[in-house]
Amino acid sequence: MRTWTRWLLAAVVLGLVMGLTFYLQPLWVLQQSTHFGLFLDRVQSNYVMTPEGRVHYYEAESDVPGGGVPLVLVHGLGDRAEAWAPMIKRFKAEGFHVYALDLLGYGRSPKPADSDYSIATQEQFVVDFLQALGLQRTDIGGWSMGGWITLKLALDHPERIDRVVIYDAAGLKFETGFPPTIFHPTDAVGLRQLQLLLEPSSRPLPGFIARSALRKFAAQQWVIDRGMTSMYTGRDLVDERMSGFTEPLLIVWGSEDRLIPLSVAEQMHSLDPRSELDVVEGCGHLAPGLCTTRVAAATVAFLKANPVPSSGIRKLSQAPGK
Repeated sequence: MRTWTRWLLAAVVLGLVMGLTFYLQPLWVLQQSTHFGLFLDRVQSNYVMTPEGRVHYYEAESDVPGGGVPLVLVHGLGDRAEAWAPMIKRFKAEGFHVYALDLLGYGRSPKPADSDYSIATQEQFVVDFLQALGLQRTDIGGWSMGGWITLKLALDHPERIDRVVIYDAAGLKFETGFPPTIFHPTDAVGLRQLQLLLEPSSRPLPGFIARSALRKFAAQQWVIDRGMTSMYTGRDLVDERMSGFTEPLLIVWGSEDRLIPLSVAEQMHSLDPRSELDVVEGCGHLAPGLCTTRVAAATVAFLKANPVPSSGIRKLSQAPGK
């Protein structure tokens, strides 16, 4: 009986510790859960040396002979490679060899104090990453700011890229309906405003999670601010270059995106009429993470299609689940 009592007491103490840890550091706990989920799916957490330093990335090698078709994924502003976790699992299952890196200044990659964290700087960072891994030619996908980086990379280095997929991407000039300070939240109100831009149908975060998110923003705010300062100069915009885009391009966009509205996707499609535009109905800026099933299926279909789809506009209708 005493043994059972000790076990019960230990379980209660462990539960209290875990509960307190989640209350104090909820985002850290969720991140560790993502790490563990990727580990269970045999997704490796790796590092490679580049001129910028030791770069972290996730690698998921398919079970098909040769490891699968290479596919590099580039995350957005203020994010990290874990954002791709739901998509990585699906791409791996579909025969792709996936590489999702932490950009310069984010996740577990280097954070040099003297970098401007511009689109051009991040583009070179991705190029150096490809060279370090020996990837001569690859498919590539970019989300939000990562989409901008991806577009610029494909325009500057078409010899390195096969097919391109962008998700709710920046890169064209458009009138924003929000101030630059939206990316610098300092309280729950500012955080909620940003949350609604990213996903209009989202519910308010519980107070302890909001506080954790604000601490996370504060820790990397200097990187975000430098990146935003550079982006607002407009020097890396690709509007005038899109007509010369040569690689097959799929544009995937949430119909309810308020951060970068659907009109930007339509403009991209008009600048490159050969591109394919898929509109994910009912989803916002976070479509790859929250509407994963539809987004991943559309991506895989495009990357595997022969011949490559072009010039079409499709609506990915909302269905039960994701």
